[in-house]
Amino acid sequence: MLTEREKFISIVDNDLLFPSDAIILLEGDGFNRFSHAVDLYKNGFAPLILFSGAIVNYQYGSFPFSDIKGKIIESGVNESDLIHEDVSLNTKEQADQVIKIAIEKKWSRIILVASCEHQYRAYLTFLRPIIDFKTNIILFNSAPRNLSWFESSEWGIRYERINQEFERIDSYSELGHLATYKEAIDYQRWKEKIILKK
Repeated sequence: MLTEREKFISIVDNDLLFPSDAIILLEGDGFNRFSHAVDLYKNGFAPLILFSGAIVNYQYGSFPFSDIKGKIIESGVNESDLIHEDVSLNTKEQADQVIKIAIEKKWSRIILVASCEHQYRAYLTFLRPIIDFKTNIILFNSAPRNLSWFESSEWGIRYERINQEFERIDSYSELGHLATYKEAIDYQRWKEKIILKK
């Protein structure tokens, strides 16, 4: 019998993906995430990319927006289609700030881009304010698929970091920072009814 966590992982790994109002590119993992956000933009999934985060920690892979902005523009994104959320210093703050921006701008759909090992915690963290603020924002998950699990980087091996991510899910859940697996599954059920109209 599968656990709710295992079912949640299957859902997030195989999430729906439909045109949206903005692509949310989370800071972190060096330069490994931005090209996927650019691909989504160039393929018409959203007209905007919002880069979220204000941390600068090269040893942890948190590169500043100033380092990544030029690469995004060189890849074919109009500078006017780039937004920087420059307040947040962790995933919870990213979620709170981005959802506030989405509400202010009346965005109804957003695509979350985090690395493959981080996507589970990021998705649950973003769901928390979506649920708490009682919004109808539809959140799609879209992690890059071309990242190595076993290659070593300055900030570790992705395969080994996934354990840390689920440990953080457990500890941050106790603080009330994340949606529960059940809430995420219920949200997905609601989302599919809206998107697929079934």
